[in-house]
Amino acid sequence: MKKTKKTNDCCAPEYPYHSSELGRINRAIGQLDGAKRMIEERRYCPEILALLRGARSAIKSVEGNILETYLGSCVTNAFAAGQAKDRKREIEKLKEIFKRFEE
Repeated sequence: MKKTKKTNDCCAPEYPYHSSELGRINRAIGQLDGAKRMIEERRYCPEILALLRGARSAIKSVEGNILETYLGSCVTNAFAAGQAKDRKREIEKLKEIFKRFEE
């Protein structure tokens, strides 16, 4: 089970702790820094695009993992608790999330 951090603003009393995603985030930051340097150095376009694609892939992976955790924790807890208002709130949040994923 993942470690959690206390908070007051979740359907459950705690948010999941996403420290396992820090490596991917750091990799994306490194790739973006590298792409920035390559642009400043006027490097070959396909090399820059490859770094940008890697950063995008790392970010998508983090998004997917955090969404999966959210579904398995807050959403699951809201439905297990049996409170209609909690279920409705989580469904609305999911709609917002998926709407943003379409962009």
